[in-house]
Order: sequence, then structure tokens, then C-alpha cells
Amino acid sequence: MRKWLIRASILAVGISGAFYIWLGQDIKKGVEPVADGTATYMIVLGAKVKPGGVPSLSLKNRLEVAAQYLQQHPHVNVIVSGGQGADEEQTEASVMLSYLQNKGIERQRIIVEDQSTSTYENLLFSKKLLPEGTTHITIVSNDFHLRRARYLADVLDLKADVLVAATPKSVEAKSQLRERAALLKTYIIGH
Repeated sequence: MRKWLIRASILAVGISGAFYIWLGQDIKKGVEPVADGTATYMIVLGAKVKPGGVPSLSLKNRLEVAAQYLQQHPHVNVIVSGGQGADEEQTEASVMLSYLQNKGIERQRIIVEDQSTSTYENLLFSKKLLPEGTTHITIVSNDFHLRRARYLADVLDLKADVLVAATPKSVEAKSQLRERAALLKTYIIGH
């Protein structure tokens, strides 16, 4: 009985390790294809907002990448997507709107989606704001998050290219671990 338990434990650790590595490799595939201006709509996925309406470093990195791209591609419009968490004073979308406007992005180019509470909802609710027939989009998020976001876009019949925002070193390990679990859950339940 004891040998069986040891073997089962070793097998479980081996399988878990294999899944961990496989999911890590899959996450790395999310950073392509890189946006080149062909999609006329971009979706910036929300992230934590600190007290006082200050974007977390993860969100700030997303917004910096988005602002630079929007300045280079004036024909692209952007949907800022993110609701208000229980511990947030305002919606993520409202913070993103202000940030992009402060970077010189015209208000008429920014569409606000402020009801979503998950990555799936970010994309689902944003899709409803796209002009009819629009299926090619650019997604902006941190590197670890893009594989799952692209998978969910595909589930929603959206073709997505991406803009990669750096993940802050202070949250990199935690984000990578959490994202593996979220990606596995997404693969199992479909969204």
C-alpha cells in the first residue's frame, strides 16, 4: 500500500510539472502576431486601479503601449475595457480614458466599456461596441495575459493581433502562476 502511495504521488507531481511547463510554453505563444495597424479597433484590457484612480503598474504599462501605438496609427480607435472591482474607487475604463486623453489621444477615438469584470467579459462586452462586421481587432495586455485573451477572442469569432506590455517584475512570478491556472480553466470550460 505504501509503495502504491509513493508511486501515485510521484506520478501526480510529474503530471503537474508537465502541465506547468506546457502551460508556460503556451503562454509564450500569446505575444504574436504583433499588431501592424491593419486592425482599426484596439481593445485595452483592464487591470487593477489603486486608490485615487491611479493605474497599477501593469495597467500603466498597457496604457503606455496603447498610447504610443495610437499616436503612430491615427486611424485606429480604442475601446478601454474594465469595470469597477469591490476594492476600486472608480472603473478601470474611466481611469484608462483619462490616462489616454492626458497622453493626447482624442476623446472621439476612445470608446468606454465599463461593465466587465473578467477577461471574457472585456472581450464580449467590447465586441458589442464594435461596428457591425468588425472581426479583426488588436488586443493590448501584459505578455503573460495575451495567450488567454487571444483564445477568448477566437471563441467570440474575433481575429486578434496583439500589443505586448511588459509585466512588472514585482508581480511577474505571481502573474505567471495565476495565469497558468486561469488558462487551464479557460481551456476546460471554454471561456
